[in-house]
Amino acid sequence: MKTYRIKSLGILTFAKFQGVMGLFIGLLLGILYSFGGLILDTLVSLGWIQSTETPGLSIGTILAFGALLGMPLIFSVLGFLLGWVEAFLFNFVSRWFEGMNLKFLVKE
Repeated sequence: MKTYRIKSLGILTFAKFQGVMGLFIGLLLGILYSFGGLILDTLVSLGWIQSTETPGLSIGTILAFGALLGMPLIFSVLGFLLGWVEAFLFNFVSRWFEGMNLKFLVKE
């Protein structure tokens, strides 16, 4: 095992990484929200289930598909901002501590 010590992070690099991760998480959640709502609204419209929360298929169902664009956008922006703050705080705090140790198994 080899141990490497990280003493600082590239703030912009880490922020971009977190933004991309947020994009993928937002896309996954947007798909779940949009299609889950479509299935629920369809079942209510067919009369297979009763719900006081939704009238069934309506304009709200169509608007829910805006989550396919909105959630990835929001999550990527918030991920970028959070990554910037995290990297900044890591670099600030690691001045007083020894950084972070990572251990890697190296096959020879």
